[in-house]
Amino acid sequence: MRRINVSNGVVHNVPADLRNALVVDRKAVVIWDGLTPLARNEWICWVISVKKEETRNEHVKRTISELKTGKRRPCCWLGCIHRTDKRLSPSVRGILNKKAV
Repeated sequence: MRRINVSNGVVHNVPADLRNALVVDRKAVVIWDGLTPLARNEWICWVISVKKEETRNEHVKRTISELKTGKRRPCCWLGCIHRTDKRLSPSVRGILNKKAV
């Protein structure tokens, strides 16, 4: 069986659970590989940044379904805070500070 290549993001590599969900859906993996590295990074970070396994599983499922409906990035999410090539915006810093309290 030939291994299907799944492209990574800018900062994050595709985790195994998301990779497995992508490779079983040919349409989703084609769409995934058509995304920019920054867009892929946003999806990956959105999946891995949750605390509960059940939420992560739901994010993996939503990633696949939302890609197939044409969404290119996760909706209503702060964005990847792990990137070092840009500063966090003041609004994101404010939200993160509130979460830390």
